[in-house]
Amino acid sequence: MSPESAEIPVVLLDRRRSARRRSAEPAAQVLDDVVRTHLPGLVRYATVLVGDGHTAADLVQEVLLRAHVRWQRIALMERPDLYLRRMVTNEHLSWRRRWHVRTIHPASDDVLAAHAPPQGDHAEAAARDDVMWQHLASLPPRQRTVLVLRYYENLTDPEIAQVLGTSSATVRSHAARALATLRHTDLTTPPETR
Repeated sequence: MSPESAEIPVVLLDRRRSARRRSAEPAAQVLDDVVRTHLPGLVRYATVLVGDGHTAADLVQEVLLRAHVRWQRIALMERPDLYLRRMVTNEHLSWRRRWHVRTIHPASDDVLAAHAPPQGDHAEAAARDDVMWQHLASLPPRQRTVLVLRYYENLTDPEIAQVLGTSSATVRSHAARALATLRHTDLTTPPETR
């Protein structure tokens, strides 16, 4: 056999890399679409959880960096947005564990106004929001998270359970305890109708 007639070896590694690149491009595009659609809601949700828009943006950025690494698996889910909310919740709770003594300050009127639709009397709405945030800040983190997901994000109990990685019964239990606590501190909280 002469050198001219020898077979040219095929390097499978290059084919695998190009196949990975082709399969990664649509997933990255889907991630971009999901982020464009759900980023404002994720930042709003994180802001209500932590009480500070800048810290919330950092938290969401950290979550999206972690999601980007695992996006091939996350993209296969029916509702990747709920998984991202779960990641935001877990990151928030882990930040609270890492920073043992972390003071949560109510958001300023400017932050609340930026995330709320226009209302008739801004002063009244801001005062109501401030009082509500003080009551929410007094709740344990999981109870606060359940109320935020239920009443601010309008998620159902099964969706909240998926975000928290727990059962719907546990979600209802957290909500009932949180609402009982809020009723005890503020008698103007209406009874739960669910």
